[in-house]
Amino acid sequence: MTLLALSHACVDVYQGAVAALVPFFVAERAYTYAAASGIVLAASLLSSVVQPLFGALTDKWAMPWLLPVSTLVGGGGVALAGVGGSYAVTLLAVAVSGVGVAAYHPEAARVARQASRGSHTAMSWFSLGGNVGFATAPLLVSAVVATGGLRASPLLVVPALAGAALCVAALRGLRARDAACPEAAPQGGSLVAAENDWPSFLKLSGAVVCRSIVFTGLSTFIALYVRERIGGGEVAGTAALFVLYVGGAVGTVVGGRLAARHGRLPVVRWSYALTVLAVAGVVLVPGPALYVFVALTSVGLYVPFSLHITLGQDYLPRRMGTASGVTLGLTVSIGGVASPLLGAVADATSLRAALAPLIALPALGWLLLRTLREPDPAVANSA
Repeated sequence: MTLLALSHACVDVYQGAVAALVPFFVAERAYTYAAASGIVLAASLLSSVVQPLFGALTDKWAMPWLLPVSTLVGGGGVALAGVGGSYAVTLLAVAVSGVGVAAYHPEAARVARQASRGSHTAMSWFSLGGNVGFATAPLLVSAVVATGGLRASPLLVVPALAGAALCVAALRGLRARDAACPEAAPQGGSLVAAENDWPSFLKLSGAVVCRSIVFTGLSTFIALYVRERIGGGEVAGTAALFVLYVGGAVGTVVGGRLAARHGRLPVVRWSYALTVLAVAGVVLVPGPALYVFVALTSVGLYVPFSLHITLGQDYLPRRMGTASGVTLGLTVSIGGVASPLLGAVADATSLRAALAPLIALPALGWLLLRTLREPDPAVANSA
């Protein structure tokens, strides 16, 4: 699980890196807000389209080879994003990266569930790896691009090389463990015998889409928004994006601990309620206090992150690849579809006006979650 969590961090660096590159595209290439958000859309749209396909494929066949290959594709796309000045080439590069990220997550979630032997706590550590990758993306991008310009972006391939090696090591270790102790390897058991609960899964997915739009919208524009609201230049913007991402690591750990004590759904509902107030603070509160509300927003968005994954898998025990692809991938990447709309509103009015509608989305997510029930405890292993 440690190797898988570290490889997850290496992959999710590239989800965070696309948004972290946006201020540099605006500064170096003079992109408008709408054009810059189109880059985030390019990374998200193709990923959103192919994600269910990869999830369905992993329901039928185990494809562990996808992990190192998709890691390299995800990193290679971002590494090429700053090469040349063509907007079309940049869009293509980040779209290829999005496909790599899409291919990684369903199979990685399946392998992680196998490695965890059904433990939701262990799955939270796998999710934490991805959150750490998000958190380090602004620092990595800033260190590379702020010093060498966008032309230095090929250096961003380094995490992908490390991640691919970690994937290979993790898969070899898992095969050795299961070969040495085959009776402990999870074969599906009662999870396979359980019935799929599609209505509950669709409500859960709707809530995660709301979360995704909030997170992607803030990821795309928070650096520019903070620079506009409090000044401080690129350092202030990068710091805000780092706070948004690093709070995810805290939120994931806290979410796993709270869920063990209070249950998954109560914790998820309360986190969405907290996020309403936190996003309102980001939009409305002036001055350096803005950073406090960015941190609270991050925690509120990430407390339910690993819980979404295990709930989705337990609602669809016969389609765990599909469930993982949706909760861990599709509904996360689909938030990028809304970014150009936010960018167009920002160009026409202001960034503050564009971000204001994000306050309502966690409330909508809470309404969708309100009627959900925990999956049957006979089939949902909560170890």
